[in-house]
Amino acid sequence: MRGIVVADTGPLVALLDGDDAWHDRVRDWLTTTRSELVVAEPVLAEVCYLAGRHISPLAEIAFVESLARGEFVVEPLVRADLPRVAQLVKRYHDMPLGYVDATVIAIAERLGARGILTTDRRHFGAVRDKKGRAFALLP
Repeated sequence: MRGIVVADTGPLVALLDGDDAWHDRVRDWLTTTRSELVVAEPVLAEVCYLAGRHISPLAEIAFVESLARGEFVVEPLVRADLPRVAQLVKRYHDMPLGYVDATVIAIAERLGARGILTTDRRHFGAVRDKKGRAFALLP
């Protein structure tokens, strides 16, 4: 897939954890993709929390340092995204689709991204964009 791909939390945590079942797939995808990978800003806090708590404080530090080096393009959540985030959380409340996942979708829609880098096939596989289309779930 070419174009923009928006990253969810799971693949970034997997990338930091060599023992994660998704680690090799995510690493391989990142080294071969031609897509521009964008990280939704709300994802950063989840990655840092999960890395620091479930991997090690050093994993969290490594992630923050990679951000400081500009290894990831970080896309902020803007006020105009919030009505769509609220709509998504409400529509998919029975899953539940949470705030951070909804921000990934809203940002992807705003950027015209068709791909989502995620390990969460259940939530992202069920969500449809504003036009009723499924996203391409990567890797």
